[in-house]
Amino acid sequence: MLAKRQRGFTLIELIVVMVVTGIIAGTIVVFFKPAVDSYVAVGRRARLTDVADTALRRMTRDIRLAVPNSIRSPNSQCFELVPTSDGGRYRMGPNTVWDSANPATPSAWFDGTAAVSALDVLSPLSSTPAAGDWLVIDNQNTNDVYAGTNRAAIQSVGPPPDPSLGYSRITLQAATQFPSGYNGGRFVLVPNSQNAVFYVCAGAGVDANGTGTGTLYRFANYGYNAATPAACPVPVATTPIAASEVASCSFVYSPTQGATQQSGFVWMNLKIAEQGDNVALVYGAHVDNVP
Repeated sequence: MLAKRQRGFTLIELIVVMVVTGIIAGTIVVFFKPAVDSYVAVGRRARLTDVADTALRRMTRDIRLAVPNSIRSPNSQCFELVPTSDGGRYRMGPNTVWDSANPATPSAWFDGTAAVSALDVLSPLSSTPAAGDWLVIDNQNTNDVYAGTNRAAIQSVGPPPDPSLGYSRITLQAATQFPSGYNGGRFVLVPNSQNAVFYVCAGAGVDANGTGTGTLYRFANYGYNAATPAACPVPVATTPIAASEVASCSFVYSPTQGATQQSGFVWMNLKIAEQGDNVALVYGAHVDNVP
């Protein structure tokens, strides 16, 4: 009987298959790798854009909520400000009708001539300040709010003796003489949980892989420094980070924009880089410097 032949591949057939497979794989790599790389790069740039945009929006929000004239910038790599949580108008004169009928519980007002321990608020507050938060009036000189000459700690906030006196009454921890001569009737509130804020860009640059080496920090709740800072504060391990992989950044504050020099402008430039891809965003924020 003849032996039954076993089926299989010859060595030549295997070599041919391997060559054809290699050619197909090479073709796929040539035509599809750029598309894959492009997809990855688009995703990376989208993430970098989100990081830069989020950081700049947060800075812009703090700038627009800042106490008037509170921005201080030692150099183009940092700036300091005092963000507020709310504000409104206070009573600038007595309610003579109420006071004559209720001498034991008179209206609380401030006209710039004497120290006050309480103020009737004539506008609604969006949020009730906590004990220890700060009330600021008339910050015309940048360092005043930091030195505390126009800042007083709040003891309590509650309703006034009568609705005709205002929406609420703010009682201070101690009688305070705010700057005399101010007739704007406006105040702002600063949360004690945050106080002054410092944005600092440190170590900006690009490494050999095209990734940013810098970090944008947000200092907060360190209190108030009366003197104008001569340099940016140095971050530590616990300093909150606003953005990483920073390739370059700069902040320029001009306090005298506008015909009446009552508004300022902050120009912010932030560049984030990773593995050769980078995103640079430029934001501008107007500052109302009218107390």
